[in-house]
Amino acid sequence: MLKGISPVLSPDLLKALCEMGHSDRLVISDGNFPAQSIGRNGLVIRMDGHGVPEILAAVLSVFPLDTYVDKPVTLMEKVPGDEVETPVWDQFAKIVEEQDPRGADAIGHIERFQFYEEAKTAYLIIATSEKALYANVMLQKGVVIG
Repeated sequence: MLKGISPVLSPDLLKALCEMGHSDRLVISDGNFPAQSIGRNGLVIRMDGHGVPEILAAVLSVFPLDTYVDKPVTLMEKVPGDEVETPVWDQFAKIVEEQDPRGADAIGHIERFQFYEEAKTAYLIIATSEKALYANVMLQKGVVIG
């Protein structure tokens, strides 16, 4: 255990976050996301038993978001015609607001299959057992100043 570090952040996850450089991306995926196949060329860390909001809050407590792009946080758009509710997106916005002065303005959306393609280039995928639908979030790492 470390002081000031969320106990959700495992040693393996902290190591991976430290290894990431500016503009590297990570995906925090819900339980339906094909993490192992999408992440077969990268690093996948399983965090079963945890939800995406819990992990997002813990990661953003130590992870700087990229300030050189308008939307360093990307969510998967709903498939056109899909009437599924996405209240988890409101949770994401609140968590981002707590850690980045841009708040919800730092969040963008991309089409489902484009999200999958971009996730294939992510340095890290954190696979969760989140049950909410469309609860996948991609973060682009910034720099630590000072």
